[in-house]
Amino acid sequence: MAQIGNIISDLDLDGTGNGNGEDTAPAAGIISQYVKDLSVENPNAPHSFQWQDAPQIDIQFNIGAQAIDGEVHEVELKIVCSAKAQAGTTYVVDLSYCALVGMRNLEDGQAHAFLFAEAPRILFPFARRIVSDAVRDAGFPPLMLEPIDFNGLYVQQLAAQQQAAAEAAPSGNA
Repeated sequence: MAQIGNIISDLDLDGTGNGNGEDTAPAAGIISQYVKDLSVENPNAPHSFQWQDAPQIDIQFNIGAQAIDGEVHEVELKIVCSAKAQAGTTYVVDLSYCALVGMRNLEDGQAHAFLFAEAPRILFPFARRIVSDAVRDAGFPPLMLEPIDFNGLYVQQLAAQQQAAAEAAPSGNA
C-alpha cells in the first residue's frame, strides 16, 4: 500500500505476494517535469527579420538541485540562448526546466550523480524541444541544441574539484 506524501510503496519485488511494508532497494526516478520559468525576447522585431548577417549564437546552461522533502528533490536545468547580429540582439530565450526527483536508499555519491548527471540527461530532450519551439515562435528558424554529455561533464567537474582540493591542501612537513 502506498503512503501518501512520499514515494515509499509496498512493492512485491520478489513475486511472493508478501510485501514487507518497506522498500529497502535503492531507487531513483522522475516524479514530474515542468517549466518553472520561460522568457522569450525578440527586442528588435520587426527590424531583426530583415538583417542579412548570420547571428552569433551563445548557449549557456547550468544545473541546480535542492531538497524539497526527504526523498524528493527538485532538479533545475537552466538554459539561456542568445543570438546577436552585428546590428543588435536577435533573440534571447531563457528557460528553467525542472523535475521533481524521488530517491531512496542511495549512497550520497550515487544520489549526487543522479541529481547532477542522470536527471539533467533525462530532462534535456524536453528542454531542447521547448527552446526550439520558442525560437521558432519568435519568428526565426528553430534552434536545435546539440546533445550534451551530462555524465562526462559531471565526471570532469568532479575531477577538477578533486584537483583543486589537492592543490589547496598543505603538502607534508616543511
